[in-house]
Amino acid sequence: MINHIVLLKCRADIAEQQLSNLFCSLHDLVEKIPGLQSCTSGSNCSPEGMNRGYSHAFYMHFCSEQSRDAYLTHPQHEQVKLLIADALEKTKDNLLVMDF
Repeated sequence: MINHIVLLKCRADIAEQQLSNLFCSLHDLVEKIPGLQSCTSGSNCSPEGMNRGYSHAFYMHFCSEQSRDAYLTHPQHEQVKLLIADALEKTKDNLLVMDF
């Protein structure tokens, strides 16, 4: 199993509806990409102040490395990547990805 975590630094001026559409599109991938078992997303609500500017995150659970790898180049994922890019701050460290 592979867990895929993505942290996002979203623009301060982004509309809630745009974020909602982005996260709905991510969740919809579960039905479209074989081996993607679940997706969870949300905004930072930690009181610790250690988020380093990352405001939102999503977590995906894949049944295997192969399913994760297929997701990375899947056409539906490519479409969602455009939504993500549009939501991000225009800085070089606006996205953090970790798989384990």
